[in-house]
Amino acid sequence: MLNRIETYYDAVPRSSARAEEFGPLTLFVQEGQGWPFYARPALGATGEIPVEDVEKVRARQRELGVPEAFEWVAETTPGLRAAVEASGLTVHEHPLMVLEGDGLAVPEPEGVTVRMVGADDPGLGSAVAAPYAAFGMAPQPGTAERIGGRIEAGLTRLAAAFDGTGDALTAGQHQPVGPVSEVVGVGTVPAARRRGLGLAVTAALVADARAHGAELVFLSASDADVARLYGRLGFRTVATALIAEA
Repeated sequence: MLNRIETYYDAVPRSSARAEEFGPLTLFVQEGQGWPFYARPALGATGEIPVEDVEKVRARQRELGVPEAFEWVAETTPGLRAAVEASGLTVHEHPLMVLEGDGLAVPEPEGVTVRMVGADDPGLGSAVAAPYAAFGMAPQPGTAERIGGRIEAGLTRLAAAFDGTGDALTAGQHQPVGPVSEVVGVGTVPAARRRGLGLAVTAALVADARAHGAELVFLSASDADVARLYGRLGFRTVATALIAEA
């Protein structure tokens, strides 16, 4: 299972980024506008990873003007953490969870409509903006169009919870690569929190992933409390996702 997730992690950025190799590490560099990618272990890398290789990647990230960030799975590449921490980065732990079965249904919260959002959906812009608003941010110009293009290409599936006026209160995505998909970016605007919207959107994403042939559906929870919520949908913790940032 972890090997399949590792293969997925190596594949999914390649649809919108180029890979630069630094020995046992791969840096994904965004092509055009979009999310600035991270570095992670090269597929199949084993053993200890020298701190010098981490520092080479960080120097390249500074040259590119992107965040100095690394993402990996603790159990798959245990030799990376010491090198990353020795370079001065802070490592954060997140439960890595895999869906068991088809996922459990949850009641649709009162006063909202939860649905998948297509590339030509009038709610696309609002759905793209909702997770950014969850963190007090606004999307870059052109983000909705970029996500729409990914939806048309089958690279992204988007779900949202809309209120009666058509505004998205919560949205999230899953990113299919063959029979594997990861649920990512689920966020709720601050005024609509604690209504079960995030869980409802995640349930919709899970159902859509299964309906489109995903055999393995997984996600990373922000912390143990959030992991317990995802457990209500049938996810269980199988490993630890690590994110390191300057």
